[in-house]
Amino acid sequence: MTRDIAVVAFAQSDVLRTTEEQSEVEMLMPVLHDVLDRTGLKTADIDFTCSGSSDYLAGRAFSFTLALDGVGAWPPISESHVEMDGAWALYEAWTKLLTGDADTALVYSYGKSSPGSLRDVLTRQLDPYYVAPLWPDSVALAALQAQALIDAGATDEPALAAIGARSRAADNPRAQLKGPVPQGEYVVRPLRTGDCPPIGDGAAAVVLAAGERARALCTRPAWIRGIDHRIEAHALGVRDLTDSPSTRLAAEKAGAFERPVDTAELHAPFSSQEIVLRKALGLDDDVRVNPSGGALAANPMMAAGLIRIGEAAARIHRGESDRALAHATSGPCLQQNLVAVLEGDPR
Repeated sequence: MTRDIAVVAFAQSDVLRTTEEQSEVEMLMPVLHDVLDRTGLKTADIDFTCSGSSDYLAGRAFSFTLALDGVGAWPPISESHVEMDGAWALYEAWTKLLTGDADTALVYSYGKSSPGSLRDVLTRQLDPYYVAPLWPDSVALAALQAQALIDAGATDEPALAAIGARSRAADNPRAQLKGPVPQGEYVVRPLRTGDCPPIGDGAAAVVLAAGERARALCTRPAWIRGIDHRIEAHALGVRDLTDSPSTRLAAEKAGAFERPVDTAELHAPFSSQEIVLRKALGLDDDVRVNPSGGALAANPMMAAGLIRIGEAAARIHRGESDRALAHATSGPCLQQNLVAVLEGDPR
């Protein structure tokens, strides 16, 4: 790395079960205004813009081009898009700033899961020849992972319930679910309602800046000390679902194991996946995990991973953390994993 790059601002919308009265642009625009207002920047001050979303959620091709109405693409801007969670859009923007071609970047992502059946939509991620024709949905596959963990003695149902309860007890005004939530009936055994993420709509945005520009825009920038992403085999049958070697490798390459972190924002949509991630990342009880509530409290598709990075950065901005780890995932059973390490200047 030849440049110091930091997250200097983060904003997100309330995550709601449905926003049927709003388009993606209407949902996104307040978030974009908020994140720019935090830095005092205007759209014309942004050197590079990158977004993350999914056409499958919108049900139409190139739906992300409509969201540019909320950004303002005239005069012409330097813009890119990833058909992934916004955490991967941040990765692209980070590499753009590393090259020196830009000093500031706006990264945003959004997802509306409410219009259709999310469990059916996510089957499109599966192997199209052997797995997708069977229509195993995302909850069923997560249940296979949870049962594998229980069979291996790595957890049990009360421990999973405790993770869900802790996540929903977090003090996060933007979260979709807050306070005590009954475990309820099994969704797919051994996962109950409290072990599964809510379906909701939401958006998030961050601003990146390099070097002294970052210090001019933010009192305490969250410097990205390392970031890396890795992928597991597509075929579920050749993976050990009780472990996540791709997360461990991404964390190693990002420098997460060089010094302890005090905070970890983990993108674990199911309670059982937090067990896997804690093991892969070597997190002990001294690390505060998901103080925001994580994906079990609010899981807007295509934005939840970027929110993990934003929440970790915001804690550094506020002086509540000095070294934080942020994680994002995509695909069934933690197939793809991104890890970022963020640090604040010494106090």
